[in-house]
Amino acid sequence: MIEELYQRWLNHPHIDPQLKKELAGMSEKEKQDAFYTNIEFGTAGMRGLLGAGTNRINIHTIRKANEGFARYIEGCGQEAMQRGVAIGYDNRHMSSEFARESAAVLASHGITSYVFETLRPTPELSFAVRYLNCFGGIMITASHNPREYNGYKLYDETGCQLVPDLAQQVIDQVNAVEDELAIDPQLTSEQQNLIHMISAEVDEAYYENVLSIQLNPDVNRDNVEIVFSPEHGTANIPVREVFTRAGYHFTPVEEQCTPDPDFSCTKTPNPEEKGAYELALKLAEEKQADIILVCDPDADRMGVGVLHAGEYVLLSGNQSGSVLIEYILSQLKAKGQMPQNPVMFNTIVTSDLGEKIASKYGVETEKTLTGFKFIGEKVAKYEKTQAKNYVFGYEESYGSLIKPFVRDKDAPQACLMLAEAACFYKAQGKTLVDVLNGLYEELGYYKESQTSLTLKGQEGAMRIQEILNTLRQDKPTQIGSVAVTAIEDYQEATREEQGVVSPLEGFSRSNVLKYYLADGSWIAIRPSGTEPKCKFYYCIKGTSAEDAETKTEVMQKAIAQLVA
Repeated sequence: MIEELYQRWLNHPHIDPQLKKELAGMSEKEKQDAFYTNIEFGTAGMRGLLGAGTNRINIHTIRKANEGFARYIEGCGQEAMQRGVAIGYDNRHMSSEFARESAAVLASHGITSYVFETLRPTPELSFAVRYLNCFGGIMITASHNPREYNGYKLYDETGCQLVPDLAQQVIDQVNAVEDELAIDPQLTSEQQNLIHMISAEVDEAYYENVLSIQLNPDVNRDNVEIVFSPEHGTANIPVREVFTRAGYHFTPVEEQCTPDPDFSCTKTPNPEEKGAYELALKLAEEKQADIILVCDPDADRMGVGVLHAGEYVLLSGNQSGSVLIEYILSQLKAKGQMPQNPVMFNTIVTSDLGEKIASKYGVETEKTLTGFKFIGEKVAKYEKTQAKNYVFGYEESYGSLIKPFVRDKDAPQACLMLAEAACFYKAQGKTLVDVLNGLYEELGYYKESQTSLTLKGQEGAMRIQEILNTLRQDKPTQIGSVAVTAIEDYQEATREEQGVVSPLEGFSRSNVLKYYLADGSWIAIRPSGTEPKCKFYYCIKGTSAEDAETKTEVMQKAIAQLVA
């Protein structure tokens, strides 16, 4: 079967010449990984390695995805086709080509599209969908993944990534496409006219909306220096533009401001990894900058470094999220601007600290599955019902949304608000680490961390599934020396506590296990939806920072033994 697929691709008349060359040089193992399955078009769209084969991101699998999306839009009627689709892309290899191919496939079905002329952030694509009143959106990006990857994400008419029910309808259409190699859109002039370029008007509207989030627009900015890096990606222009208009003092890491698909001047484009900060830290030390802000390539995630007691401290997504919650909610309360029935959203793998901060200010917290689309879905729900009012949303993975004119994580918004918070607290003689430490002292010490088990290829995918299956069959009663008090299984939609199994309601089914421990800590395990990894999330509660750190090390060793 694999050899048959390989030969069909190798000898097909429509095969892309570059892919044909790659196919000709494949080893048997490379053939196996490239053709053993079709690249999964899941609820998060597609993300994978660039290259030839049915299990890779390439011009043919992108055409297949768009063929399925086009059929879905056709099924929604003529108005949906006329409203069309906004299309954005990042700096990665083939991103602009995939964006053009997306527009061409849609046009071949009589569907209008609006394409950004150059790379733009994911949050601006989400904004453009709503601003242009489109029926949907496409973003070509692999987010924070290494340079070998690319991806394809779909958005609904609210600017939110497709939630599972809608995504499944598209998935069914994509899976119904029998031959991706047969898709080769040759457009008539009438169909070409359905493809429009997005003007600078959208950029300007997006910048104005980002600037509108400021809570203290007159805060003293003169004593705070910022170092900023877009990691070769899409944040370069929007963040610099917003900082300039708002009057902040910042220095960009110039070597990382070119839209380089090879990420030549960074060890990693992922703000979750220390290598992403190497050049920014060097520049910050020269400038004695107060904060470092680093965005991932598609500008939905923001990493933070803070000068504290003479050293730069890198904050986790949970920590920077907690600081933002404290600043935003404290200012809304102080100014008498807290709305009625305020609500904050985070996920089942996000630290408990954020919820405690929200509760302190009378703000309810609602949890969702991992994936910002679930937060966007709740924003849209309450926008219609008016039952609750959004004040903040965030994930542990460095993504947050201040104001929901965007329905995805928005790093330019986060950068602006974090810079404002740094200025506000410096005027009080505090760093952002001081603020965080104050929250620990007030609400309890939490150590949040994440580890990943990377297992690539077919064998890796099978091993990850085996780990989850084993944990479901042989349920641990303790992790390390701490008793497990409850287990939530989001795939089975159950919660088991003291031997009693009850339904777990309010969530779509997802392959996640979460263990609650007797000391107030928890550990969650889930396969990544976008990378060949099994992820382990820890929220460890301690009596002090040192105690929480020690407990975390013990728990990580215990989990490693459990899944060995």
